Amino acid sequence: MKLGTLTLALAMMAGTAMAEGVMAPQDVEFDDYGSVEQSLTGKPGDPENGLKVYASKGSGNCVACHKIDAIDAAFPGNVGPELTGAGDRWSEAELRGILVNSKKTFPGTVMPAYYKVDGFIRPGNAYTGKAADDSFGPLLTAWEIEDLVAFLSALKE
Repeated sequence: MKLGTLTLALAMMAGTAMAEGVMAPQDVEFDDYGSVEQSLTGKPGDPENGLKVYASKGSGNCVACHKIDAIDAAFPGNVGPELTGAGDRWSEAELRGILVNSKKTFPGTVMPAYYKVDGFIRPGNAYTGKAADDSFGPLLTAWEIEDLVAFLSALKE
């Protein structure tokens, strides 16, 4: 019993330590052009995990709208710009800003804001006639954003 309590306490402390240093969505600061200079995690992202987020329907699903020549993905989209050579076209700060809230860089875009939690117009709660719960979290975590930044930055022509 004591070992279980100790294990639980250590796990909770580790979770708190991992959350420390992660910038909350409402604390992100954009420059005049929509770039975000400061890392959301304070650590470099993992480009391999960034590829998974790019291709996964369960997380970023970037592949639904964007194509990368070097990646053989099923049904790549063409709604958004092609991302081949993204690391040559955009800086890490620009990529981070676009991923956090693309509308700060491209006001008319249909790209979702992946790290935004407020300022949305929410439809009602299904067919209940009641307002929707307004406690939605961001679409991607700070770590996933930084992983995507690392992945996209590595895409050179």
